Order: sequence, then C-alpha cells, then structure tokens
Amino acid sequence: MRTVIAAGLVLIAVSMMPAARAASLRQAHRLRSPKAPTPPAVPLNQIRVFGNLPAPFAVAGSAADLVALHSGAELYAFNEHAKTQPASLAKIMTFYLTLEALKQGRITLDTQMPVSETAWRLSLNDTVSRMFLQVGQKVAVRDLLYGLMVSSGNDAAVVLSEYLAGSTTAFAEEMNKKAAELGMTETHFTNPDGLPQPGEYTTAADMVKLGRALLENFPNALEYTSTKVFTFKTVGPENRPVTISQRNFNTLLFYDSRVNGIKTGHVDEAGYHLVASAHTDDLELISAVFGTSSMEARRVETDKLLEWAFQTFITVHPNWHKAAPATVRVYEGDVDEVPIAPAGGDAYFTVVRGQEGRIKLTAEMNKTPLVAPVAQGTTVGQLTVMLGDKPLSSQPIVTQAAVKPGSYLHQWMDALRLRL
Repeated sequence: MRTVIAAGLVLIAVSMMPAARAASLRQAHRLRSPKAPTPPAVPLNQIRVFGNLPAPFAVAGSAADLVALHSGAELYAFNEHAKTQPASLAKIMTFYLTLEALKQGRITLDTQMPVSETAWRLSLNDTVSRMFLQVGQKVAVRDLLYGLMVSSGNDAAVVLSEYLAGSTTAFAEEMNKKAAELGMTETHFTNPDGLPQPGEYTTAADMVKLGRALLENFPNALEYTSTKVFTFKTVGPENRPVTISQRNFNTLLFYDSRVNGIKTGHVDEAGYHLVASAHTDDLELISAVFGTSSMEARRVETDKLLEWAFQTFITVHPNWHKAAPATVRVYEGDVDEVPIAPAGGDAYFTVVRGQEGRIKLTAEMNKTPLVAPVAQGTTVGQLTVMLGDKPLSSQPIVTQAAVKPGSYLHQWMDALRLRL
C-alpha cells in the first residue's frame, strides 16, 4: 500500500511540473537501467599517450582523458573532444559555484537554504538520485554539499541553485559563464542537476579541465568528494525524525585508497560516466571515462587507467630558482626590477617513472629589454625540462606584478642607458 501511495505521489508531482522539466524526469526514469550497449573498442593507434609511448590498452568507453593535476600533462586520451550528455557530471559545476560563493563570503557552511516545491518534487521521484528533502524545510549548506556530491541529490542541486541565483535557469547561465571563464569551450549546461534537456552537452576534456580547476582552486573540495557515506538527519511524516544514509555513487572510493573523488553520471543515450581524482606522494591525477556499459564497467575501466598511470609516470617539482633569476630588470618604470616565476606560480613536470633522476631545468630569458609599462603576467622567458639533451616540456616564465611608468627623469635616464 505504501508503495502504491509513493508511486501516486511521484506521478502527481511530475504532472504538476512544467512540461520541459516533467519530460526530463520521464527520461531520467531510465537513469538507473542496469546495462548500456558496450561501445566498440577504439583502435590503439587512435589513442594518444604522453611521451609518444605505445597505448597500453583501449578503455571500454566512448571517450577518455587522463591528466596529471599539477603539471597539466595529458597522459592518455581518445575521443576526448566528442560531445555527449553530461548527466550528473553537471553537478560538479554546481559544486564549484557553491564553493566559490563560500570563498567569497556570500554564504557560509551554516547558511540555511529553504527547500522549494520544485526541489521537493524531485525528492519524491524514485527514478532519480536525491537526498530526500522536504518542502519548506531549511537545510545547511554543509549538508547540501554532501548531499550533492555523495548522494548525487538532484533536489540538493536545485536548492543550491535557487538560493544562489534565484532560479535554476539563472543558475544555468552562471554555470555557462564560469565554463567559458575556465576555457570549457565544448560544454553547455541547461540546469544544475544534469537531468537531460536539449542543448546540454560536454566532453571528457572539458570535464577533466573542470575537475582540475576544482581541486586547484578549492582543495577542500576533497572533504566532500572523498566521503564514502553521507548520513542526513531529516524529518518524515508527522515531523518524525528520520536518518538516511547513502553510499557514494563513486564506488571506486571503496576499492582504492588513492582515489578521492569526484563524480559519476549516467543517462541511457550516453552510458555511464566517471570523473575521478586520485593521488600518491609523487603523482596526482584527474581522469574522465565516458560512455561505459554499466556502473561496474566505469569503475573497472577508470581503475585500470589510474593504475597504469601510477605505475608509468611521476610528477617532479624541481627548484626552478637554480635555472632562472628571481627578478628581471625593468627600464623606464617606477621600480627597477620585477619578480618573476613560472606561469602558475611553480614548476611541475611529469615524466616516465625512472627518468626523474636524468632531468634538468634550463631557462631561456627574452633578450629584448623589458620597458614599462609592464602588465602582470607578461612572458619574459621559457623554463624547459630536459631529459639529457632532449626537451620534454616547457612553460612560460612571467612577471608576478605590474610595473607603471616611472618619473620623467627616470624614463629619460633609462632610455639613455638602452641606447648605450
């Protein structure tokens, strides 16, 4: 009897929704289907591997991308620019924008956010993931973040988006603005939860880019993405206390202690996705495996990819100060020198494991004098990591501050020095 009543409530809730949203929920009914078609194996010669190494295997998915977090080196990739439906991977951007709002002081972890009727209707639907929010209830941001990233709550995504932007539509606009800012040129979001809608797409490359930005800008994100089980204390019928515990959909967390995130997703048209993060003392990874045939397949294929990378590569962090100066001379400015550093503030390079003892850094500084005004981030040279006599990779050396023009007398004297 209770099952019948619950099903009736779901049907009523969906029937009361706007047509587009109701259609999304009807399509989401297929989110939990146990098996999707197995994608054909991509030929090994179409897989790109860092250092031109031979491809070790073909991931059984529609696309894959694997990047070293700190160096940005792409270690393994195929079909990484193919557009597909993101499903719940859209929640990574909802998560990112919420952490940004926290950092800006617009909200706190204790901010109480009201649960709207829209969010509540999602919590009634047993074909989508939810954290079981009640209409009119107020929930702390802290709980909503766990509900979003552990329970993959569509209702949590809606509550966060409505509070931060006023509506899910306005929030989707913010999601797309941030995507453009992060260089995610192959992504378009239509809602905060990823329930299927026309015009919604992403790529493995863009999701790796988002995952990398998330962990670099918000290291505390791992507190939520690495949590294996989230227990939410709420209220049920007649305001009776209810405790709900849900396991993280990222089952790889339960198999490999090196894994610490990030998010799963699935829709029938695209298969099963997993964006994962993992770390050891000498290598941190971000991967995206798209379009596998099942929950188990996305875990197994991602685990295989990460294990290979940990066995094959290492990220080194050499002291760049031994190769390049800490400052460079500036002419005609209000200061005579400006501090410099590798772009990104430090030097990280990924190499094949075993080669780390053979590498050295070299710096080639621009020969053209630096004349004020100088913008912060101006390139003044290149820092290159060498394996013997062979350059492996490089990154620009840039100014760490802006330099304004100096006094007229100073400009005249420096101009004279430049002519000598």
